[in-house]
Amino acid sequence: MKLSREKFEAAVERAIARIPSEIRERMHNLVIHVEQRPSRELLADMGEPEDEILFGIYDGIPLPERSAFDPPLHPDRILIFQEPLEEYCETIDELEEEIEITVVHEVAHYLGIDDDRLEELGYG
Repeated sequence: MKLSREKFEAAVERAIARIPSEIRERMHNLVIHVEQRPSRELLADMGEPEDEILFGIYDGIPLPERSAFDPPLHPDRILIFQEPLEEYCETIDELEEEIEITVVHEVAHYLGIDDDRLEELGYG
């Protein structure tokens, strides 16, 4: 599957709209950005091999690790990688479901949600 950037970003927006409100309502100061694929530098910084398949990553400081005394931060980011998702998915419905799962997983890193709770929500 191959979509234009515009159609892929529309799929990302639809996928985000499907995320349970208890998660969406807590996504403050968080930007979701689409990139073609993870850069070599990013993979190296993460200690991942160059051929690692990533659908997305969270880039920021998780809320539980922040102090009320820290100065305001720039928005945290979730990067969604278009090419790996397109290569993995065969239909637009499958793509939107995979984007939703990826965003929820990355938001969990931001919020400090554990894997047990993600499992309860159907994102484990």
